[in-house]
Amino acid sequence: MKPMKLLTVNVGRPKALDCTDAPGGVTGIDKRPADGPVRVSDPGPKGTGGSGVAGDAVCDLRHHGGTDQAVYAFAREDLDAWESSLGRTLANGAFGENLTVSGLDVSGAKIGERWRIGPDLVLEVTSGRIPCRTFAGHLDESRWVKRFTEAAAPGAYLRVVEPGEIRAGDPVEIVHRPDHDVTVQLEFLAATTRRELLPALLPARDALHPRTLRSALKYVESVATGE
Repeated sequence: MKPMKLLTVNVGRPKALDCTDAPGGVTGIDKRPADGPVRVSDPGPKGTGGSGVAGDAVCDLRHHGGTDQAVYAFAREDLDAWESSLGRTLANGAFGENLTVSGLDVSGAKIGERWRIGPDLVLEVTSGRIPCRTFAGHLDESRWVKRFTEAAAPGAYLRVVEPGEIRAGDPVEIVHRPDHDVTVQLEFLAATTRRELLPALLPARDALHPRTLRSALKYVESVATGE
């Protein structure tokens, strides 16, 4: 079995991009591997808190960053699959992920699952990443939002449970796996193309991203009232 480990910690600096809706037309999606240890902590509430990764820029606080989207992780194995599909090299951080990991089924992780990375950091899975116009422009691939959505392997956003320093090569350990079947992939499908799946997310209620929980509860209420 392939060991679970952190390949790189990736941080982005503000960069101008024509196709972003972020204030000032700048984005931090162009992330590169950092040298040395990087501190990860809770950035604070959405709208005011940015990235949980020290030195990483979040330029549009309306849609990115905050406690429930403090860190974004993507599997190197999924990047490799996209390399084959797109016919181009994708470096670690190419999808705007903070953590490029190996040996871990990120999109198959359960909502509320907890990972320990290195000696101290503990993260909790909250949701999948929904692609946006900035992501498409960054990659400059035709129909990218549709293609990424159809693949339904979005990687995972995580909140910080216990802060700590991490660095490339640190082991990743799953320290808690909830007793339900709500995976990142299921949450992503329910939030994007298969809204009828929203009620199936409720077993993960307390760990869900608040936005997703509101959507699921609203959907259940609308079905109950026939609206």
